[in-house]
Parts: sequence; structure tokens; C-alpha cells
Amino acid sequence: MRLIAVGRMKDAHERALVERYVKRLSPALTITELPDGRGSAGEIKRREAEAMLAALPDRAFVVALDLDGKTPGSEAFSEQITGWLETGRELCFLIGGAEGLDGSVVARADALLSLGSFTWPHMLARIMLVEQLYRARAIASGHPYHRSGRP
Repeated sequence: MRLIAVGRMKDAHERALVERYVKRLSPALTITELPDGRGSAGEIKRREAEAMLAALPDRAFVVALDLDGKTPGSEAFSEQITGWLETGRELCFLIGGAEGLDGSVVARADALLSLGSFTWPHMLARIMLVEQLYRARAIASGHPYHRSGRP
């Protein structure tokens, strides 16, 4: 699996949270950080889109984080990931920068995923996505990390 994200995690505490889950993920997750775009909002989105699309492996199954995406629960997300992995294509998640994703990235995506209707800084979105990836794989393997239902 691969995560391609705009922006560099500079804060050591944020990096530590991401690394906490990445080191336990199976299949492994590779993170590619791309520089923030420069210029007007439209130019930023265009430049970031070019970089994101260029970083994608051939035949990748692309899941873009986008406000218009689906918001599955943890169990449903686990089932989706299992299905996506079974396609035999490399599973790639995309997180845009502060201006969001260009239409070309959304058009290239095989699936759109949302972390909800709140606006999240892209560094927090990265942490939340990586934790949910770990949770989804734990659910798929029957690991007791995830507790379903209410107390």
C-alpha cells in the first residue's frame, strides 16, 4: 500500500503517531510526501495534481480523500480495503494540500473516501487515515484491537 500526500510532516509528535501505526501495518505502507504547491489556488491545485499523478504507480487502485467521498464505518472500510487489495493492483491513498484536490485527481480516483464533513488539517487527516488503515487490517485479521458495538 502507498500513501501519497502533499506536505511534509515536520512535527516530531505527528510523525511519531504516523510511524506508530505504519510499523504495524500489513501489507506495509509506503509514504510519499510531495512539496506544497506555490502560486494562486488554482495553480497550487494544478501543480500538486501533476505531482500526485506522476507519483502513482502504473495500474494503481487510487483512493482519494475528498469531502464528497464515502464515509464507511470501520468494519465496512475493512471490507473495502480487503476487496481493493484483492484486485492485484497497488492500493494508493491520496491526500491533497490545503487547497484540496484538483479535478484531475478526483477523476483518476477509483474510489473517494471522506473522513467526515469536518475540515481537517492535512497532517491530522494523514494520522487519522493511517490509524484507520491499521484498524481495518486488524479487523480483517480478527485481531481484538477493534471493539465493535457500544458498551
